Amino acid sequence: MGYRITFTFSKLGRMIYVSHLDLMRLFTRAMRRAELPLKMTEGFSPHPKFSIHKALKLGVASSSELATIALKGWVSPEDFKEKLKKQLPQGLEIINAQRNLN
Repeated sequence: MGYRITFTFSKLGRMIYVSHLDLMRLFTRAMRRAELPLKMTEGFSPHPKFSIHKALKLGVASSSELATIALKGWVSPEDFKEKLKKQLPQGLEIINAQRNLN
């Protein structure tokens, strides 16, 4: 049984020049390095069930962006935040994380 975590992050500094697609790849790689139990899509090219709620234009900073990730195993929101925080580059910061009840 899996569940989802919704988290808020900031994108500041030099990270504003990272495109939306590259940001998706960056988070996916960071989550894999953090050894989080990612729930994958099925099919020919599986990828994590991850979405950033709103795509930012290139060059735009933000201090509160929402994203959701589906996990297949239990990780507390606090552990999720700490594990992911260690893998992110300067300019990206996880502000908070909470278990999504949907």
